[in-house]
Amino acid sequence: MKTRPRTQAARYAFVIAAVAAITALAFRPHVNHTTVALMFLVLVLLTSAYWGLRYAVVLALSATAAFNFFFLPPVGTFTIAEPQNWIALIAFLVTALVASNLAEQARREAEGATQRRREVERLYALSQRLLASENVLELLNALPKYLQETFSIGGAVVMAADHPVVYRSSLDVKYEESVLRSTLLRGEPITQSGVSYVPLRLGMRTLGALGVTGDEMSRETLDALSSLTGLAIERARALEALSKHQAEQEHERLRTALLDSVTHEFRTPLTSIKASVTALLSGTGLDDLARRDLMAVIDEETDRLNRLVGEAAEMAQLDSGRFKLDLEPHSITDAIEPAMQDAKAVLERHPVDVPAADDKLPGVRMDLQRIREVLMHLLENAGKYSQPGTPIRVSSEVEGNFLVTSVADRGPGIDSFEQSLIFEKFYRGQHQRYTAPGTGMGLAIAKVIIEAHGGTIAVVSQPGNGSVFSFSLPVETSTQA
Repeated sequence: MKTRPRTQAARYAFVIAAVAAITALAFRPHVNHTTVALMFLVLVLLTSAYWGLRYAVVLALSATAAFNFFFLPPVGTFTIAEPQNWIALIAFLVTALVASNLAEQARREAEGATQRRREVERLYALSQRLLASENVLELLNALPKYLQETFSIGGAVVMAADHPVVYRSSLDVKYEESVLRSTLLRGEPITQSGVSYVPLRLGMRTLGALGVTGDEMSRETLDALSSLTGLAIERARALEALSKHQAEQEHERLRTALLDSVTHEFRTPLTSIKASVTALLSGTGLDDLARRDLMAVIDEETDRLNRLVGEAAEMAQLDSGRFKLDLEPHSITDAIEPAMQDAKAVLERHPVDVPAADDKLPGVRMDLQRIREVLMHLLENAGKYSQPGTPIRVSSEVEGNFLVTSVADRGPGIDSFEQSLIFEKFYRGQHQRYTAPGTGMGLAIAKVIIEAHGGTIAVVSQPGNGSVFSFSLPVETSTQA
């Protein structure tokens, strides 16, 4: 780290002043020569350890001169009378220089170790930030800023092999695009005009190029940075490919499930329609009553087909998110009564218990038609999977900041394993899928609608004792029912 000239001058002045102070303190009381020499050596060691070798050398030479002039006879001259004093003076000077050199080496090694530790910590911090990105373009866009913030450098630029755009930490970063592209093509590091250019490598492949300006980074750090960044880019690409593959697999699974479900559900009404039409066309032995019955079958099964197609189309629309809620304050009873009319055909054989509306129930912001559809699906499920004559109960109550509406039946119930799957698209209970018509889309549609309202939908069930389906809607506190 460079030291300013004013600081250097102050340190040199302090070194000379320290020699003068020790000399003055030891000369008057006639302190032992060995003690004075040790004091000078300690000062040389401290100076070399904290400030460096050049200050220690100046101090050693100054101390040697002062030791000769003030403490070795004849005192007051730079002449040495006895040969043994020459040996002592030379030994002091050599000891001071060697000790200061060793202290300087230890100081440099300590500084190097500290610098390497800091670089490792910064590389680790950078790796944590890079591993949070799962998109290549997002990673490339954020990488220069990450480098600038983590390593406190002047700026950074990066370019990927398959993305020719240059991403910069700021608009005023100084770099040469031609050199950056040359680094990418040649795969060799270059330092030019204060900018270090390194290729981003993963093994033998070059994935991009990086340019760093400002404080000079060690070659080891740049190499580690190159490998780390290349690994992050390749990881992001792999995650993108994996996500795409999983999406394709999910799409294929849903397509297969849809085909299986729709094929099974379409076959029954189509068979009925075909048989009725064949009987009508044959015209053999059919009276008016029989004809009307066949026409009624065709009408009923055609409505069923129309509903199957409508549910499939609605599920696709909800999955894509291409729908908008018409949120207005309403009472939940505004949706319950029309939903019961929609499910009238299924509920004919069941007594439905709807407690009198509580005037204290708050209003909620809802899309009335969508919530009506949710209730219709829940009521139809309760009717289809319950024995004729068993009651169905619909109730609402406030729990915290939500209005919870429940539909309870006394059907066969749902085991704990199936409760986690019942709201998945096209899933139907393993014991009920062949005993009641349906596509397995009703509860999935209800879940998407309720979650779009900011609520939740759940089921509580015990095999043999029925099920309770409930959904919650956020309470509009300023609106009363």
